[in-house]
Amino acid sequence: MNCLSPSILSADFTRLGDQIREMDEAGAQYVHIDVMDGLFVPQISIGLPVLKSIRLITEKVLDVHLMIEDPDRYIEDFVKAGADIVTVHAEAARHLDRTIAKIKEAGAMAGVALNPATPLSVLDYVLPECDMVLIMSVNPGFGGQKFIPYTIEKLLSLKKIIKSHSLSTDVEVDGGVNLENASRILDAGANILVAGSAVFSNETGSITDNVRAFLKLLE
Repeated sequence: MNCLSPSILSADFTRLGDQIREMDEAGAQYVHIDVMDGLFVPQISIGLPVLKSIRLITEKVLDVHLMIEDPDRYIEDFVKAGADIVTVHAEAARHLDRTIAKIKEAGAMAGVALNPATPLSVLDYVLPECDMVLIMSVNPGFGGQKFIPYTIEKLLSLKKIIKSHSLSTDVEVDGGVNLENASRILDAGANILVAGSAVFSNETGSITDNVRAFLKLLE
């Protein structure tokens, strides 16, 4: 199933509740929540209190992307706070197999994120255990970046690997996704699109209009 996961990193935090309700009512299936620690990536963003508040106002899938060092420390806390999917970076998890198992034991779906230059080979022995693979199409840490073109080839390769193993792993793409390149990304093998600026920027229209435009492409 194709799904839209708007990234609240680009939302207006003075109106966060209202904007999440608007994207929810417009039909977005997921809410993408970027958690940054200032170590794995240069930025510091939101954490558990915000996640708990979001859980109170929406029943949509909370898609929590941990851009943090040693994510094992917080997995149980994020699941208890309401995360449905917990995605960790292969580059930040010292024992990736153990981390994936810990996410599942806590009761959430497990995702593994790869930075643009990280090879798919890091998934060789854990892919069957992943519910989702997140391909970063920008270097993580900042919103509003431009999509890195070579990640299309990475998506195509990943989809072939998933198919060759007869898996049903979801493929998510995050970074520079917009209405102009969404179809190309979907054709390359993604089925979950993370969009931040393209959903929340007033320059592209209302949140409702932007979400509906994406959903039309995802049909």
